[in-house]
Amino acid sequence: MADTRRRVKVYTLNEERQWDDRGTGHVSSSYVERFKGMSLLVRAESDGSLLLESKINPNTAYQKQQDTLIVWSEADNYDLALSFQEKAGCDEIWEKICQVQGKDPSVDITQDLVDESEEERFDDMSSPGLELPPCELSRLEELAELVATSLPSPLRREKLALALENEGYIKKLLELFHVCEDLENVEGLHHLYEIIKGIFLLNRTALFEVMFSEECIMDVIGCLEYDPSLSQPRKHREFLTKTAKFKEVIPILDPELKQKIHQTYRVQYIQDMVLPTPSVFEENMLSTLHSFIFFNKVEIVGMLQEDEKFLTELFAQLTDDTTDDDKRQELVNFLKEFCAFSQTLQPQNRDSFFKTLSNMGVLPALEVILGMDDLQVRSAATDIFSYLVEYNPSMVREFVMQEAQQNDDDILLINLIIEHMICDTDPELGGAVQLMGLLRTLVDPENMLAAVNKNEKTEFLSFFYKHCMHVLTAPLLANTTEEKPSKGDETLGKFPYSIRLCLPSSMLEPSCPVARQLVDHFAKGNNPFNKIYNNLTAQLLALILELLTFCVEHHTYHIKNYIINKDVLRRVLVLMGSKHAFVALCALRFMRKIVGLKDEFYNRYIMKAILFEPVVRAFLNNGSRYNLLNSAIIEMFEFIRVEDIKSLTAHVIENYWKALEEVDYVQTFKGLKLRYEQQRERQDHSKLDSMRSILRNNRYRRDARTLEEEEEMWFNTDEEELEDGEAVLPADRSKTDGEIVDHFGKFMERKKCMESADLIVNSFFLLPSLPSPPLHPTPNPPTNSPPHDSTAGICNERTAHLSSPKITLLHSHADGAVAERSPRKREDPDSIPGQGAKTLGEFPYSTRLCLPTSKTEPGS
Repeated sequence: MADTRRRVKVYTLNEERQWDDRGTGHVSSSYVERFKGMSLLVRAESDGSLLLESKINPNTAYQKQQDTLIVWSEADNYDLALSFQEKAGCDEIWEKICQVQGKDPSVDITQDLVDESEEERFDDMSSPGLELPPCELSRLEELAELVATSLPSPLRREKLALALENEGYIKKLLELFHVCEDLENVEGLHHLYEIIKGIFLLNRTALFEVMFSEECIMDVIGCLEYDPSLSQPRKHREFLTKTAKFKEVIPILDPELKQKIHQTYRVQYIQDMVLPTPSVFEENMLSTLHSFIFFNKVEIVGMLQEDEKFLTELFAQLTDDTTDDDKRQELVNFLKEFCAFSQTLQPQNRDSFFKTLSNMGVLPALEVILGMDDLQVRSAATDIFSYLVEYNPSMVREFVMQEAQQNDDDILLINLIIEHMICDTDPELGGAVQLMGLLRTLVDPENMLAAVNKNEKTEFLSFFYKHCMHVLTAPLLANTTEEKPSKGDETLGKFPYSIRLCLPSSMLEPSCPVARQLVDHFAKGNNPFNKIYNNLTAQLLALILELLTFCVEHHTYHIKNYIINKDVLRRVLVLMGSKHAFVALCALRFMRKIVGLKDEFYNRYIMKAILFEPVVRAFLNNGSRYNLLNSAIIEMFEFIRVEDIKSLTAHVIENYWKALEEVDYVQTFKGLKLRYEQQRERQDHSKLDSMRSILRNNRYRRDARTLEEEEEMWFNTDEEELEDGEAVLPADRSKTDGEIVDHFGKFMERKKCMESADLIVNSFFLLPSLPSPPLHPTPNPPTNSPPHDSTAGICNERTAHLSSPKITLLHSHADGAVAERSPRKREDPDSIPGQGAKTLGEFPYSTRLCLPTSKTEPGS
């Protein structure tokens, strides 16, 4: 078993002047070759890793505080502290440090904090100690001047502190304070204020222990009431004794614990309220005061946590139905402060602390408290819940998932949190913002990665979207549709959603006379709360959209299924028409996050539901105003252009180009049009290349099926068709040279026909459409082509009665427009009108090769 005397906690002081715990281990002192000297080594008790390796420098100032603390600075603004479990271990290491530096172990500080001039050093060496004037009324001014002149010099501060300790001078000064008050000696009281303030700046733990003792602390506060810069003294003692009352919500039987609580509260009050705000040069002089309060809080939490009877009684009264409201409020406030103190614990102890609270039933207790009507109690319960979520969100998630197996959705803890967020009546929605932050932490997959249960992410998100998401989105869905109440429910539908949430259920009944009066009152335009509730609803919707946007970014398929199945994006984009610009921007941000994922499932959903329409309409309604909405919409379209999202580019140009082509102060939309044309051009070339490849494959590498089809076509075509080159025959190697020359000429004729066939196939996929009005989808971009000839097409007059669509020969221009081209008609004496089976033969062979089989069916 390790020696408990050497057991220590390692602390470092952060930028906010708060101590951060670096771990618990065992300290030793030994010679380290790398440092060429004696060093302090701390190895972690958990795995033996090195927590601290610090050389004992001869010139470093080490301070011993509260018998179990050693504090020193290794560099500028880098302070270290060792907190010992036992005083004996602290004394042992302190002796080692003093031995290296050649100091007497009885001192509490080993070195000066800064260098001094040679003259000052000579003066200090020549005088063995600092002699204080007698503690008399007539010498108070001299003593105040001595304290003021000693503060700049670290050595003189040290000697002044030793003199004050050894002579018991502080208690004598406090006796003079009573004399000055009785005599109403204002000048003497002002001198005492300067003296006591200077003693605080000496930054000595030994002096603080005397000043903060039960018999002295109120007199010290009394001295600090007489600030010379104030015309009237402050009444701190009156506040502490008469106004501030110590309430024991649960009786504390340990007198030491009770005394420690009183002391910590008063010292905290001195730091926050009594002492003047320290200057930049004085701030570091109060570091020991910060440490004193910090370690006091650690001791209080530890002592309370070890008292099982106390905690058991606390939670029993919290959840007891017979507990009156005032008592429960006091219990909740105590638990809130208890959790606040726990922030000073090191991670291992803090984890143990919250596990203890969990085992005691803190979450079921919070569920009861959050159901109360008292706003102050609910606010305190929310603060407690935030401590739990911020430290251990997995514990909260585990509780709510277990709770869902036993209770209905309406009374789940997480749904209570959502309802309180929705029903927050604060004009600034301060509580709703806090609760939204907690929900965001709970649904954040980033803090689920380190969980012991690997399935936590999947299980919790499935639970959340099944049991909670409908509660979260209820205000959004209720405010983005026209309410059409059914018969017998007209009264309910006439209230705004935010008002309905805050009214008792009895007032929402159709038969309620009060509700009818309110409806009539609102109908006449006499609603004094209308503006307030409109603003509250807008801010609430913005919060909900912010959380949903976070879910889109982090929840992949859960939120995708919810958005598509519930058509959430359509409802959100209704808010693009809101008179509140920040709500419209939140809705746009939600869509921008979806577009930014470049997910084709989302893209198809957007195109099918025509969801760019409200965005384009908002852009056009915004007009020429150069504002955030204008910039945000343009940025989204610019993202589509830069990232070359082909499906969305085609959708936007084909449906909204007429509405956007006049926008020329940015090149975004013209760039989208260019992208679209390039995309169409690439598609055209790819189709031509594929058809040529098929033709080459059929000429030189024919399979049995192709041969059978050609044989059938050979018998179904006449000689004229063969001369036209519509059927490609295999080459006969037995031909003579002259025949080869003739064949080459025929080959060139066939090549021209093939190019015509390429144009036919290309045009088949570029069917024209009539121009459509703006903001309505069209299958193809609007064109300026003349009316089509009813007789033009691949199908001749004898097959015009068939059900297949009319196909017009087209060829594309550089500007994207299309023009007609009349095909060469040919006679087919073998075709019989009315027989659909002959439709297949109406197509040239090269065209049929490129068509899917479904297109060549007789009924197509």
